[in-house]
Amino acid sequence: MTEERQSAIERPRIYWLDNLRTFMIFLVIVIHAGLVYESSGISAFFWIVDDPATNDLSGILNLIIDIFVMSTIFFISGFFAPLSLKDRKGLAFLESKFQRLIVPWLIAVLTLIPLYKVIFLYSRSLPQENWTTYFHWSNGIWNQNWLWFLPVLFLFNALYLFFSRARIKVPQLSLKAAIWAVGLISLCYSVCMDVFGLTGWTKTILMDFQNERILIYFLVFLLGSRCYQLKTFDSDWKCKRLYILLACTAWIPVMLYLALVIYSLINPGSHILSQVGDLFLIRLSFLISLMYLMYLTISTFRKYLNKPGRIGRELSANSYNVYIIHVVVMGGIALAMLNTGIPSVLKHLLLVVSTYVASNVIISLYRRVNLRFIGAHHGSIDRPLTHREI
Repeated sequence: MTEERQSAIERPRIYWLDNLRTFMIFLVIVIHAGLVYESSGISAFFWIVDDPATNDLSGILNLIIDIFVMSTIFFISGFFAPLSLKDRKGLAFLESKFQRLIVPWLIAVLTLIPLYKVIFLYSRSLPQENWTTYFHWSNGIWNQNWLWFLPVLFLFNALYLFFSRARIKVPQLSLKAAIWAVGLISLCYSVCMDVFGLTGWTKTILMDFQNERILIYFLVFLLGSRCYQLKTFDSDWKCKRLYILLACTAWIPVMLYLALVIYSLINPGSHILSQVGDLFLIRLSFLISLMYLMYLTISTFRKYLNKPGRIGRELSANSYNVYIIHVVVMGGIALAMLNTGIPSVLKHLLLVVSTYVASNVIISLYRRVNLRFIGAHHGSIDRPLTHREI
């Protein structure tokens, strides 16, 4: 047994982080299912299936979940970055991330993106097109779509490795100072992106990212790594009063953010304060909501959902690959429900549950076949999964 494998076996698992990551992947599916049925029409021209049955609830739910879901996933990834770097030094760390993130991304953009276009055209009763237009560099509409997360996460890990090895003197901030720094830098950055008209998506062959959020995601990734270094979660949870206070007041920034965004969509060109003033309020309410919801979600799982379980372990082990395949699975199921008489809110619920279950079944079967194949060649399949592997 290698030293690395031995350390992975002896290292205690952090069950609440496993469960939190699993839940975040579920919420990603909730958002993507909501794009099929939301009533604003924003996603109609690019999403895999556009069902004519729509509702307002799906769009509002998406706005709320979108505030914190990807940031929380990046936070979790950042938390485990120092741990991965301890196990695999330098280029070995980068190679492991390449195999874990970029190799699946290459396979997915060459297989799942073409399947996405097949379903996209079929669901709209459009003819299939020349095969050369089915790849992310040639489709001209959605590019990498949901797969953007993989190369961006690889970039963040590469930057983390660079900063760790560059011996750049960085202030060793306390957790409170680090949170304030993330909030203030993020606010200045996002407002500047608005003022200078740089919002939207940058789409390339190798990487897609949302301009006004890319730095926020990286800062949250670094915040996660700082929490690991400070051993923030090693001590007992003792913030019950703060937790209750934030739980009772979280609705205030969230409702302000929703009201401002919806007002800007319904009344384009109209402003409550001024153009810059409204933009500042939207970004400020978004970031306060982000901090509220991330804290509440992390604290809830840390305090109340820090338990192992057979189903939980299985879902956690599947979560990364479920993220990769879920949109195409969802497209097939949404296609089957297209133009049925089922109410759109119920369709949304059915699509979320069926996509999550079907995706996990597919990945569970794949993992078992894969582990049996590995066991046949190496003599055993009875070994624990490390955090790097899931």
